[in-house]
Amino acid sequence: MPNLSENLWRNGGIADRLANRLIWKFAGGRRPLATDAPLVSFTFDDVPDSALSEGAAILERHGARGTFYIAGGLAGQVEPERVLISPEGCRELAARGHEVGCHTFSHRRIRDISGSELPRDLDRNVAYLKGAGVARPPANFAFPYNAAWPLARPEFRRRFRSCRGAGEAVNRGAVDPLMLKAVEIRQPEAEARALTRWIDDVAEAPGWLVFFTHDIAARPTAHGCTPETFERLVAHAVDRGCTVLPVDWALDRLGW
Repeated sequence: MPNLSENLWRNGGIADRLANRLIWKFAGGRRPLATDAPLVSFTFDDVPDSALSEGAAILERHGARGTFYIAGGLAGQVEPERVLISPEGCRELAARGHEVGCHTFSHRRIRDISGSELPRDLDRNVAYLKGAGVARPPANFAFPYNAAWPLARPEFRRRFRSCRGAGEAVNRGAVDPLMLKAVEIRQPEAEARALTRWIDDVAEAPGWLVFFTHDIAARPTAHGCTPETFERLVAHAVDRGCTVLPVDWALDRLGW
């Protein structure tokens, strides 16, 4: 019978955190992040259809756009608390000026995908998005479960401008584009609303703050928030003078 430690490794907790920390500590390829203006990006993973109907609409009301990391294998999937975005929804996001990124096709942890299988999985997601009507191949990636894997870095470097993990930090100083740090918008709702403190932080000491979340719904899952809270965060970023950009546009702004 597996012990607790074995279960934690199997379920990803310890292994994922260790892999991420090793990459943040030892991986090369860092670039200086120089910006006089505070940058903020709002990103969505998976993507639930409410990220389109509520999240994208809120960003647009404030003259902003977001980055939506799509896993094609989840398309249209109906779950107890959410419905995943359809091909038509992906096409609509792109048509409305949002960035559509890659989240793998299978939505498996990268360390669980063999080196030979990973390119096929990523190609399959590109094909899915193209078939959905997204004209531009995804230029940026987010790790499923925020779980990076050192051995996969050459494949990601070949394909993408950036990869996003977690890390709960503002990107400042010397930054690895293949391991961008991000802050999660999730439950409990009071904590999600208090994330304005991160916006205050980046407004006072400019860097690049990347948020990530999932659904934006009146009854959110543990990994989402309400429309009222999301609007509070977007409005606060705009009011504090932050430049709110999709990931790809922020990379252009940084000259990466």
